[in-house]
Amino acid sequence: KAAIKWLHFLIIFLFSLYLYPDYCEDPLVTTLPPASFQNSSKLSDRRSPHYAKLNRREGGGGWSPNGEDQQPWLQLDLQDRLKVTSIATQGRWGSSDWVARYQLQYSDSGRTWRPYRQEDVIWTFTGNSDTDTVVQHKLPHSIRTQYMRLLPLEGSPKGGMGLRLEAYGCTYKSDVADFDGRSALLYRFNQKSTSTVKDVISLRFRSHQAEGVLVHGEGQRGDFLTLELQKGRLILHLNLGERKRRPQSAGRSSSVMLGSLLDDHHWHSVQIERFNKHVNFTVDGHTQHFRSPGQEDTLEIDYELSFGGIPLPGKPGTFLHENFHGCIENLNYNGVSVIDMAKRRKPQIYTVGNVTFSCSESSSVAVTFLSSTGSFLMLPADHSMESLSVRLQFRTWNQEGLLFSIPLSRDPDTINLLLQLSQARLLLLLSGGPQNSAQNLSDGQWHSINRGFSLCNLVLVVDVVFDLKDSKLGFSIILGCPLFQSDFNCENPNKGYQGCLRLLFINSHPVNFLQIQQESLSNFSQISFDVCNIQDRCLPNLCEHGGQCVQSWDQFYCDCSETGYTGATCHNSIYERSCEAFRKTGSQSSAFTIDLDGSGPLEHTQVDCTMADKVWTVVGHDHMRPIDIRGSTPRSPFVLIFNYTISPYHLRLLVTSSEHCQQEVRYLKNILILGAFCPFSDGTPLSWWLDRDGVKRTYWGGFLPGVQQCSCSLDGNCRDMNYFCNCDADQDTCAQFVFQHAVCFLACPSAAGFFWNSASFYQESTYLHFPTLQAELSVDISLFFKTSALSGVFLENLGVRDFIRLELSSPYTVNFTFDLGDGPIILTVHSPVALNDRQWHYIRAERNVKEASLQVDSLPPKLNEAPSERPYRLQLSSQLFVGAQTSASFESGSSVLYTLQEPFSGILNEEARRSPAGFHDAEVTKSQEKVSFGFLTHHVPALILTAQTVDQHYMAVMLTSNGSLQIRYLLNKEKQTETFSPVSSSLADGRFHWVKINRKGQELLVQVSFNTVFSCSIIFPVSGIDITDKELVQAGLRGFIGCLSSVQFNQATPLKAALQNSQSPLVTVIGRLEASSCGTVSSSNTLSDTHTRSGVVAAVVFITLCALAFIIRFLYRHRRTPAPPVITGKMHRPSMEHPPYRAALDLHKPNHDSKEYYI
Repeated sequence: KAAIKWLHFLIIFLFSLYLYPDYCEDPLVTTLPPASFQNSSKLSDRRSPHYAKLNRREGGGGWSPNGEDQQPWLQLDLQDRLKVTSIATQGRWGSSDWVARYQLQYSDSGRTWRPYRQEDVIWTFTGNSDTDTVVQHKLPHSIRTQYMRLLPLEGSPKGGMGLRLEAYGCTYKSDVADFDGRSALLYRFNQKSTSTVKDVISLRFRSHQAEGVLVHGEGQRGDFLTLELQKGRLILHLNLGERKRRPQSAGRSSSVMLGSLLDDHHWHSVQIERFNKHVNFTVDGHTQHFRSPGQEDTLEIDYELSFGGIPLPGKPGTFLHENFHGCIENLNYNGVSVIDMAKRRKPQIYTVGNVTFSCSESSSVAVTFLSSTGSFLMLPADHSMESLSVRLQFRTWNQEGLLFSIPLSRDPDTINLLLQLSQARLLLLLSGGPQNSAQNLSDGQWHSINRGFSLCNLVLVVDVVFDLKDSKLGFSIILGCPLFQSDFNCENPNKGYQGCLRLLFINSHPVNFLQIQQESLSNFSQISFDVCNIQDRCLPNLCEHGGQCVQSWDQFYCDCSETGYTGATCHNSIYERSCEAFRKTGSQSSAFTIDLDGSGPLEHTQVDCTMADKVWTVVGHDHMRPIDIRGSTPRSPFVLIFNYTISPYHLRLLVTSSEHCQQEVRYLKNILILGAFCPFSDGTPLSWWLDRDGVKRTYWGGFLPGVQQCSCSLDGNCRDMNYFCNCDADQDTCAQFVFQHAVCFLACPSAAGFFWNSASFYQESTYLHFPTLQAELSVDISLFFKTSALSGVFLENLGVRDFIRLELSSPYTVNFTFDLGDGPIILTVHSPVALNDRQWHYIRAERNVKEASLQVDSLPPKLNEAPSERPYRLQLSSQLFVGAQTSASFESGSSVLYTLQEPFSGILNEEARRSPAGFHDAEVTKSQEKVSFGFLTHHVPALILTAQTVDQHYMAVMLTSNGSLQIRYLLNKEKQTETFSPVSSSLADGRFHWVKINRKGQELLVQVSFNTVFSCSIIFPVSGIDITDKELVQAGLRGFIGCLSSVQFNQATPLKAALQNSQSPLVTVIGRLEASSCGTVSSSNTLSDTHTRSGVVAAVVFITLCALAFIIRFLYRHRRTPAPPVITGKMHRPSMEHPPYRAALDLHKPNHDSKEYYI
């Protein structure tokens, strides 16, 4: 039986491998021994780190750090380098302790750590909100590591920090080779040379130095391929067939640079894909495509391809360039695993120097000074010493900052020796005056400082040596700028040091940073140990339109000078979009610079603007003078290509945005357009032109396409009616073989409706939809509107988690809201006057990676600066809806579950979340929510909407058994459910009803069907608990049968997400859900009433006038007075049984020929 069970298990295992070959979700922590767990601190032995295993209850039920630990962490040793794909957390069992937010770090050595990043941002994971629920996160990109650290950022508001965890992943194949800077691997070909059309090279590396050659190969005809590190960036040199070019002299056309700060002792992935001259170069997921110069499509390399260096032939151990010092993993060249072949000592692989097949670990440990105003590290020094030497390395982007200081005696009034960065130079300050270095030290590279002094002198070494006289040695060394050093002016943001520091030696003894943080030997603040958090914020360059990126430690800035654009990211053009704009400023005809697509990708360009009855945009070309045509025949025609003064992309956009465009061809001498009378002609036109789509056209002078005639034929005024063009009427031209013509400039009159157009939305359910808004990095939206409605959505676009929305939330308020996946950002502008006054109002909203802004009319704009450490890509997936309203019909058993990305703000606001006291009346009075929806139903009781937290606090909106609306709140589990009934009449009457709920603290405002606003105060009784809430449970069991429309809870739109973005993980649809038009019916009720009344009135007036005219005529003829006709109109109320009303939309011009409708 045991053998049968084992065979059964083996079959299932093999079958699962066949079905799921990429399965990588094995638990990695469960089997680890206690020695694999380390921590920064522990509250007690029963809360030691080895108790922090998922679903375990041993010891104290998990790990808890000491309450005084400023930077707690829990570390795991996975025993080997593994692939980690997800992580799960729990709170500490049997307690009120959990971790609400945390960050993740990983390392191969357990000494130098790398933070987990997503979208180039240090990622913060959402943790737990109770002790037992398991919260698991699938890592967007897996990591390969042996050591992991979890850094708790926020604990339980009811208790403290407590943690149990599990990591999931699998093993993976890894072949590594370590190079010491004097070694290389040579892959020798079977033949003298190899010639390839396609190449694929992939590898992962980590480097100890900023310089070094990774891959090199070259051929005698001039081909070469070199991949090397220069100042921490990877450069690929590639040349195909151009002789006398070498990597050291290769021009910009054959060299591509990617990556930055790649000498950080962490793994980086590289892939080179070449097909003919086309190359994809990828570093850490960033890909750059380029075309290699050269005369050939093949890469010819002689003898060998070297990895780790470029050895000189015949001189073992001698290299042309600085060799690579570090480790390379899984090196593959055209399907060949080079390191695997080297380990198996294959004859194709030749080893130069000492290459080992295990990675050596770096001994340097870095620390990061996080803040320029509060980060410091104070180390004790023996004041009895007569000499002191300090040696360290640092890297930063900041040009200013106090690196370290040493008091020269214990007297508080003594002079301090200061070493600081000033304008990217190192500045040494003493009473003898400042001395500085000449080197730029704020370039993000590592720089060394070696300084020593005695009673007689002091020496500073940063490529320059200074000698200064000194007196006595103080008692401490201060790195950074502490706020308590008032004489250093550390409150100035430019004074403190912000950057990385490593290899700190005092009197030739290394400083143990691990001992500093564990044993509190030194005083420090706002320092991150064992990691260098430097980031190149200019890679990729997020400045638009050629803006230059410059950066400090935590921000980047765009230099937009000489680009023609302005704004935080050079997004907005400083030029007008058309010649029409210059006429409005009173400008005369002249040459102007315009930007046809505004903030789009096209650059600005210069055109001639002619101000006449119409505004003409005029574009010239390179053949404005008369052109002689000789020897042109039907089989060998004369072809003329025009190069216009603007690019083809600008030309296409100009033609598209203009009313029309015209260009004259003037015949000057012996021109034949059609030439049908000539003996050599078979009826084929002798001349033609190609339009913007490359289509051959044979019509001229404004005639219709497809007809081989000129306009004189259309008008009937050709000089010779036997011909269709005047220029064909000259009988002598057949004997002439020299023709002459001139092509004039292109002239386009401005289209009045292209930049100013309007759409009237007759009903609230009317909308326009467009393709997905391309707003990943930046977007600007501007519009004019006029309305009499109380509120409405101008536009909205949804993503899986992200969204963007612009709306009129009240007659006095405009909201611009967007969510990058980490919570909504709301910009609100309040107007002192009502915006629904049926007058035109202007809105401009912009969002980019640096900031967001909202402006209404001439009111001051509302600005919101983007934090440096947050996602910056707005990822949208649905269509863009303008004026959108969504309705859906629900059957029995149908429901929509929407998961809010942030805690329920109506139950617990941000201030209450941080309060350890939990849910008290004080917090409730500060919380708020806004809820709005429309509904139509015949069925009661019905549960329309509920919002609930994990702590069972909730609000619910329902219809009772008699059809009345009821709103229930439970904001404190220790108190009673509050019930509010704004109307007593039944709303389950088959008619559409709008409901708006606005609660702020204890004040509740409810509006039903745009009628009276009901208000009350929520009072929390001292005693009485309603746990069952039977009526609510009964309504929930029956569900809701009917139609819901435009459901909005704060910034969330669950119904729209369910219908338009059903793939979102935030949405769960149960049962059958279909789009409906009940919102249209509701709008039609009110509007059709208004329209019908106005229509009846208009009909009565019109018929009355007609009748009056008839009566006058009749009286004039018969002198008798007839009875006037009586005309009545009958109104019908629509219902769900009738065919759905069609949403009416009118696209038109807004001026004299337009008519507006108001909602």
